[in-house]
Amino acid sequence: METKTVSSRMFSIVVLYDMQTTFFENATEGIADEDRHKRLNTKANHIAWLTGSLVEQRYEIANLFGAGLEQSAHELFKDNKGIQDDITYPSLAVFKKDWENITPVLRDILMKVDDEKLDTLFEMMPGMKMTHYDLIAFCTYREANCIGQIALWRRLLGYPAMKYN
Repeated sequence: METKTVSSRMFSIVVLYDMQTTFFENATEGIADEDRHKRLNTKANHIAWLTGSLVEQRYEIANLFGAGLEQSAHELFKDNKGIQDDITYPSLAVFKKDWENITPVLRDILMKVDDEKLDTLFEMMPGMKMTHYDLIAFCTYREANCIGQIALWRRLLGYPAMKYN
């Protein structure tokens, strides 16, 4: 990993970003499309929604820094839209392609963002302000959480455990 230009505050975030990039790929590996919507008689978010939500999150962070990009299924996830029961979400292959497209773009942004921008406040939603750094830290946590949920779904659906290589 390049460390020459990364802010000292962002170093650990970028390390986690790289790990979670691999974990996402490992968590979704080999899951059949017919299993992507299974909820096993629960109200839990299924693999398709979790996957698309993670992809959308990476695009949204990149866009906060001016990337101006959208994933293929943006309309299903924009404005932090929750799971929709009567929707057929795209295949995991579509989400993985979008993940592969945004990952290097966002990584480059995270490597280059300076402390001044990290400390800048923005309005997350009406009445709620936070710094860019706080949002990135929260999203990094959420990303790990969602990948863990996909890893659990793997086991619940009879797939081998996620690999950590």
